[in-house]
Amino acid sequence: MEQLLHYVWRHKIFPLQPLYTTAEQALEVIDTGLPNPNAGPDFFNAKLKIDNTLWVGNVEIHTHASDWLRHGHHQNAAYDSVILHVVGEADCQVFRTNGEPIPQLVLPCPEGVRQRYDQLRKADSYPPCHAVLGKLSALTVHSWLSALQMERLGQKTQTITERLKRHNGDWADTFFITLARNFGFGLNGDAFEAWAETLPFRAVDKHRDNLMQVEAFFFGQAGLLNEDLPQKDPYYMQLQAEFHFLQHKFSLPSPIRIDRWRFARLRPGNFPHVRIAQLAAIYHKQDGLFSRIVEAETPEAVKELFTVSPSAYWDDHFHFCKTSPHQAKTLGGNALNLLIINTVVPMLYAYGQYKADERLYERATRFLESLKAENNRITRMWSGCGLTVRTAADSQALIQLQKAYCDRKDCLHCRFGYEFLKGKKGQ
Repeated sequence: MEQLLHYVWRHKIFPLQPLYTTAEQALEVIDTGLPNPNAGPDFFNAKLKIDNTLWVGNVEIHTHASDWLRHGHHQNAAYDSVILHVVGEADCQVFRTNGEPIPQLVLPCPEGVRQRYDQLRKADSYPPCHAVLGKLSALTVHSWLSALQMERLGQKTQTITERLKRHNGDWADTFFITLARNFGFGLNGDAFEAWAETLPFRAVDKHRDNLMQVEAFFFGQAGLLNEDLPQKDPYYMQLQAEFHFLQHKFSLPSPIRIDRWRFARLRPGNFPHVRIAQLAAIYHKQDGLFSRIVEAETPEAVKELFTVSPSAYWDDHFHFCKTSPHQAKTLGGNALNLLIINTVVPMLYAYGQYKADERLYERATRFLESLKAENNRITRMWSGCGLTVRTAADSQALIQLQKAYCDRKDCLHCRFGYEFLKGKKGQ
């Protein structure tokens, strides 16, 4: 209920009659203030007239007035700046720390808004707001999707920034770890990131010109050279011997546990063994990979950097001692697009912000707009609701919409939810 009161206050969905405080003081709301997502009063810098006296200050909102006492605001000087307490039910009077009473407004929620909000909250899958999507202007839809796209890029940039701090500001290492995470393609993302965090990059660099030794580093730190194989495999045994030598030479950290990897229901080309072999080939072939990515002007140029052939062993294997039909294990078109969307684009955007280079984050958004939309459950659902999903910019915006708003039932902060709650003729 409190979230709904926030919505009603923020959008000034007030009764069509004069407003009065519980002390029967005339109230005029000039500005509802700015929402505060952090600790403290709910809205900052509101402007009100109470009995013709102009007040500028903060607003706190509760379902019940007694929540003021229950939350200890009467003992917290941070709430002395509150000039109005908005409540659903005024079951008591409230005071500042010095004993001064705070004006209160009982704000009724229109029944139609309440009913539509209940519809949104109770929906399990297909978004009930789809009923209004076809009635929205192209500008409304475009502006919200653009905002969602930037919101998603901002979140990914924050994750990259935190990863960068853990690696002492090394962009090349941060890029490879981000790339490795996305080589998990969702299912094994956490395991790939944990694995990449154990890689001694400076040690690997000393042996970068030898693919077998790069593979030994990679498979060994992944814990995949500790498996009990049903038969002898010369390639596996050579990797194992190389890793033991490197482990002793560089005092390597402990590999991740093999039980971190998930294998169930994976196609052969998606097995961690194949993906690690592909990453080893990229690392071996593309010295200065991050610098090359920064210089790449088109998605096609990026794809060339990722298009490498792993060791010939993997042409007919997907696991040690487990064979697959002979086929070069290069990355497919869909996988390349996903790596650009989820790795290259946010890294360019983050690096552009770090360097204050508009060309880089403009290139990041241009890449999104030039790539085809992702085809997944979320994009298919919103496409079925009538939204146009053509580019990766569209699909990234809709993934953000689903994860940050729909899945959390945070319809009150969604522009589509706002339009639904307003109500339309014919609904």
